[in-house]
Amino acid sequence: MELRADPVVAALEMSEVKSQDAEPSEADSDYESLPPHVSTATHMTAGAVAGILEHTVMYPVDSVKTRMQSLQPDPKAQYRGVYEALHRIVRTEGLLRPLRGLNITMLGAGPAHAIYFACYERFKRILSDVIQNGGNSHIANGLAGSVATVLHDAVMNPAEVVKQRMQMYNSPYRGLWDCVRTIKRTEGLGAFYRSYSTQLTMNIPFQAVHFITYELMQEQLNPERQYHPGTHIVSGAVAGAVSAAITTPLDVCKTLLNTQENVALSSMQISGQLSGMVNTFRTVYRLGGMPAFFKGVQARVIYQMPSTAIAWSVYEFFKYSLTK
Repeated sequence: MELRADPVVAALEMSEVKSQDAEPSEADSDYESLPPHVSTATHMTAGAVAGILEHTVMYPVDSVKTRMQSLQPDPKAQYRGVYEALHRIVRTEGLLRPLRGLNITMLGAGPAHAIYFACYERFKRILSDVIQNGGNSHIANGLAGSVATVLHDAVMNPAEVVKQRMQMYNSPYRGLWDCVRTIKRTEGLGAFYRSYSTQLTMNIPFQAVHFITYELMQEQLNPERQYHPGTHIVSGAVAGAVSAAITTPLDVCKTLLNTQENVALSSMQISGQLSGMVNTFRTVYRLGGMPAFFKGVQARVIYQMPSTAIAWSVYEFFKYSLTK
């Protein structure tokens, strides 16, 4: 995750080890900590850039995932797979349709990921010092990722609501601000956080599994904890795939809460807005049984693997560049 030290210091340490054949230096045994002078702003800058790229590069697949999680989709929006869905959306709705909602995603992803990575790095260091005297602690990694998620989702949740409303088939909104104004006028400000508890219930285990898997992969592929782009890409992709698959049922519930899918809710004779995680779980099960909880799992994994790989590789690259 973090750079060990600047290249000159690293080279001197390696030279000492080779020439003296001594025990590993204190710097080598530390858990991949950045130099002390690195500011929180460095983490925030790297995190913001990584977050924006993570969400934008694979955004069309995210649009497909949202539609595939629809519990009672329009017959014209029933898809067999990710590629077939993208091809049909572009052919019938226009080239830019899969990018609808990208603007609000970018507005939310920058600050959300800046807070996310900065908080993760800070809490990881604090907790590692407490739990394992500064050594690598998977418990510290998981707890730090969970704390960072609470802050990240507080910023990102309203953007997620607007994004998913605009991604749906036959979305009635003319654009970003029309969507925001309509939701505020008809459902109130609380609508932007209706899925927050479900989002946290999904993202806390998602990020805990994500960070633990990433660190485990780094231990195997990059035990020296140096800047090796290939290992960050592979570790990120594996971490994203595992986390996405495990938490798909919660993502289906979050999508239903965010979109308030009219056809599905009407068929269940639910008037007004659906709210509450327990009610949402019950509604999803009544609409489609257990298989409904895994709708869109293929698209979710396909989206998360490259997205997470991009996020980690970009984050590590910017940390490396900013601390050279």
